[in-house]
Amino acid sequence: MTEQELKAIVSTNVKRYRNYREWTQAKLAEKLNISINFLSDIENGKKWISAANIAKFSSILNIEPFELFKPAEASAPDVGALFSRYNNDVVQTVSESLNQTYRYYQSLIEEKSPAKKKDDKIPEKPDDINLYEAQQKTDHSSAAEAGAAERNK
Repeated sequence: MTEQELKAIVSTNVKRYRNYREWTQAKLAEKLNISINFLSDIENGKKWISAANIAKFSSILNIEPFELFKPAEASAPDVGALFSRYNNDVVQTVSESLNQTYRYYQSLIEEKSPAKKKDDKIPEKPDDINLYEAQQKTDHSSAAEAGAAERNK
């Protein structure tokens, strides 16, 4: 392994661990008490870090010093990024499923609704469906009660 390859590994790992913690270069540089430019040079493989700075990096990033020297394929996967992607996939799938279910039930309501008056409307929001069904039941039961009262006269 050449010196340049080693610098590339260290710079990639410094950047990866910084991004994992969602820190800016400014925040990490402040914690390390180094300049942003020096940190940028380290992350771009232009500068090398001293043993003292390796100890600082590992302490502040909460990693073992050797982890800065592990090639990317030997490093653990970025769990934060994996979880974020999984979370986005779940939210999207659930959202699509709920929308599909809503459209299905909305079509059932449209099919089974009695002849609509001009003012009747199919609810546009899922929260309104129960109110709509309750109103339809109330309208039907009121009509039935009125018919029964008329027959009893």
